[in-house]
Amino acid sequence: MVGSPATATLVLNDKVVVDLEGETLRLVDGDTIALRPQAYAVLRHLVQNANRLVSKAELLEAVWGSAAVTDDSLVQCIHEIRRALGDQRHAVLATVSRRGYRLSLERGDESALGGPSIAVLPFATMSGDEPHYFADGLVEDIITNLSKIPGLFVIARNSSFDFRGEKADPRTIAAELRVRYLLQGSLRQSGGRLRLNAQLVDGASATHIWADRFEGAATDVFDLQDQLTEQIVGSIEPSVRRAEIDRARRKRPESLDAYDLYLRALPHAHANTPVETDKALQLLARAIELQPDYVAAHGYAAWCHEQRYLRNGLDPADKAAALNHADIALGINSDDPQAMSIGAFVPANLTRDYDAAVEVLDRALALNHNSALAFGFSALVSAHSERHQRSVEHAHKALRLSPLDDPLSYHPYCALALTHLFAGAFADAARYAALAVRANPGFSIPYAYLAASHVGLGNVEAAHSAATRLIEVAPNFSVGGYVRTSLFRPYLMDALATALRTAGLPE
Repeated sequence: MVGSPATATLVLNDKVVVDLEGETLRLVDGDTIALRPQAYAVLRHLVQNANRLVSKAELLEAVWGSAAVTDDSLVQCIHEIRRALGDQRHAVLATVSRRGYRLSLERGDESALGGPSIAVLPFATMSGDEPHYFADGLVEDIITNLSKIPGLFVIARNSSFDFRGEKADPRTIAAELRVRYLLQGSLRQSGGRLRLNAQLVDGASATHIWADRFEGAATDVFDLQDQLTEQIVGSIEPSVRRAEIDRARRKRPESLDAYDLYLRALPHAHANTPVETDKALQLLARAIELQPDYVAAHGYAAWCHEQRYLRNGLDPADKAAALNHADIALGINSDDPQAMSIGAFVPANLTRDYDAAVEVLDRALALNHNSALAFGFSALVSAHSERHQRSVEHAHKALRLSPLDDPLSYHPYCALALTHLFAGAFADAARYAALAVRANPGFSIPYAYLAASHVGLGNVEAAHSAATRLIEVAPNFSVGGYVRTSLFRPYLMDALATALRTAGLPE
């Protein structure tokens, strides 16, 4: 999956500047406005959840946590905020009778907050005697795990659960909560099994972006709950990413912001071909120009320069650029598992410091243990560094988390092909290399793994066929150039080079 640059400041009511980073409030002429810490915390939460209903319960939990306070404390904060904003008519901060509050932003300010947003609605229970506890626990786990995806804004449970049992049009619910996407589902028990149907819905059009069915034995409900959470969250991240890319493609060029440019770059980066890599870098450069601290964009820029370095002549300038962007992606305040994963992978390939890369990847996976992208990059680093068991485990986890139409599924397949190739399991290596080719026919390296695997099997004709296809995809490929990448230890690279020569590839 998906990141978005955070907006640090915005103007409310045409005259008050809210600085979320500095935690200050001031008039546009520079005069500071005093606001108690609790009132500012309420304002921060309202701004971050702008243009949607925020319940009193959600605000109390967000600001005071488990501390025992009355509604009067919240009401006092609301009064202070309105006084600070000069909002006597409640036009900016409105009270929604018996439900909560809504902070209204102008369309320009709303879009400045950027990024995808989702609400997970209570799952319906279709069996008459089926308790709500399992469905509610599952939804809570899904909300918790979705909240770990950087750049994805997730509506709190208290707000989304207000819609339990309502038959409203999804577009109405999405408008009420001010989100782009809704996750809804239904749970049915039959005998000793539970079946869940889940759908990801576009809040603007009410069309389905993704839908799937999950089921399992109800003998251990907690284990089943964990399994379903993993499968659903793993599927949603790439589905939202694809939907966001499609949304960015539909926007007019003159209205593109850093997030849109980043999204438009992703398909080009995922393709991993010289021409597409150049296109991605152009878009990423524009995104970084608009948002210099955009770590997700720096992560992909690092990867694209690494692609260009390894497959376009080993230009030292590309290596230096790749390492520079990776350093930024791994900056001291980086908590984006996607940027961290790419930022670990790139220097691992360019400097061979695999131990440091594995440490970063483990931190990324601790932040989001449902990221197919992170597991895929981890599988590759593990394969390159001969951590065979870890590579196989992480590759299969990546494929299990995102089994359908993931543009990066060739990563775990490449890792599996390489690991089996190094182990001498040539039949399995050929099978996984063929799957990598099918996942990304324009990427040259799987053809090399496929050719070497067939050489190991003694299938000379199949090896020559894979080599021929490799040259069609990458006309400048040579065995000597591949050896100079030094991706693997010398004895492994020598064995692979010998197989590639046997397949008929040029020196």
